[in-house]
Amino acid sequence: MITFTLTFIRHGETQYNRDKLLQGQGVDMPLSETGVQQGEAVGRYLRDIKFSKVYVSNLQRAVQTAEIILRNNTHCSGMEMVLEPLLRERGFGVAEGRHKEDLKNMANAAGQACRDYTPPGGETLDQVKLRFKHFLQVLFKQMLDVRGSSEQEASSDIPPSGSASDDLQGASAHVLVVSHGAYIRVAIRHLLEDLKCSMPAGVKMSQLLSPCPNTGVSRFVVALSRTESGPVLSAARCLFTNRKDHLEKLQHPE
Repeated sequence: MITFTLTFIRHGETQYNRDKLLQGQGVDMPLSETGVQQGEAVGRYLRDIKFSKVYVSNLQRAVQTAEIILRNNTHCSGMEMVLEPLLRERGFGVAEGRHKEDLKNMANAAGQACRDYTPPGGETLDQVKLRFKHFLQVLFKQMLDVRGSSEQEASSDIPPSGSASDDLQGASAHVLVVSHGAYIRVAIRHLLEDLKCSMPAGVKMSQLLSPCPNTGVSRFVVALSRTESGPVLSAARCLFTNRKDHLEKLQHPE
């Protein structure tokens, strides 16, 4: 069995985020100046975690965020990231490049809730979930290849509690995933509802599934077992979602 942490980060702000425009997969914007600052902030926040693997959406706003995080990391500066198309944002079809209000209006016209509505040419939520399930299959298989001394090294470098590294104790490896807001929300819902991850005490499901802010941090602990048919999820626990402590100084400068 192997136990590892799975940390999701949403990319930093782009100008489209600021203007409340949908990017999806067809609009590939770089980070804004604020987005770069957010990336630096979350990079400092995560600096002492020794990530074993880093998986990143191949859209540039996610790649740029991951590069900043790794550059700030004590252990992982220069580490090679895996660019993974399965982590790309949900495709919004004809709504990409348009204001979010346009999507709401399109959903209203179709008599559907905005969250459940799929614009023409876009991905359904089930299609996004299927992409995430495929990613988990890839991840689980690769994580079972982590062996012996590398596992011990990963756990021996865990910093004390009271930091971004809270709840890492007992995990033999740490995985970083940098992706997108709508995608991460689908991923968290799948982990909580379909895979039955245990939830933090006193936290409602609606809080865990709230929209992720730019560079918001979500973390799960995952235990895998090996079987003849492949890796099997033994247990999973949600530690927190959408944490944004690192952004406080950006929002409230001294």
